[in-house]
Amino acid sequence: MRRTRAGFEPGASAAKKIGARQAYDALLVQACAALEVEHRLLSLPEGLDREIERLRVEDRLRDLGLSV
Repeated sequence: MRRTRAGFEPGASAAKKIGARQAYDALLVQACAALEVEHRLLSLPEGLDREIERLRVEDRLRDLGLSV
């Protein structure tokens, strides 16, 4: 999913990019719930802090054996 988010064609609409980010975050939140990983994805506004949290969560999920 991360590759899909990063691979938009030039000129892709903002709505498409926002939708993909929201869908990706929803999947991360589900994975965190299943593996009991704490996260702040739902409380951080869009921006650098939230992107850093995504990266942190992805690393933690990978450490637990999930392919992200």
